[in-house]
Amino acid sequence: MTRMTLLSNPLLLGFEEIERMIERAGKSAGGGYPPYNIERIAGDGSKPEALRITLAVAGFTRDDLDVSVEDKQLIVRGKAQDDKERDFLYRGIAARQFSKAFLLADGIEVRAADLQNGLLFIDLVRHEPERFVRKIEIGAEKKPR
Repeated sequence: MTRMTLLSNPLLLGFEEIERMIERAGKSAGGGYPPYNIERIAGDGSKPEALRITLAVAGFTRDDLDVSVEDKQLIVRGKAQDDKERDFLYRGIAARQFSKAFLLADGIEVRAADLQNGLLFIDLVRHEPERFVRKIEIGAEKKPR
């Protein structure tokens, strides 16, 4: 049985990779911890448009966090060390480990990451692809065999 999908249209040639990316994004979408924002930062004539992801990671230090790019995915992992010396009467600030993945489109580059006041900022830039037009010459008519 043939599997029909959104991108199975015969006029959409070579979009299998996009279909796989959509499936991966759906699988990594689970879980709302840690909360995050994504904002667009408008570019000007000298700077391209940028994106900023801000994750609320209260209680995590720089050593507890790992930011990496793996196979077109930005992956942020956090593993807080349990402080045995502290005696909590109530613990409302989550210190559980997490992994958050963001699928990156072609042309998106991770520029920097910074941790300030319990917020992890990750700056990305979008490079505009060069647009071009190429004329395809039609060859001489070939006789059928």
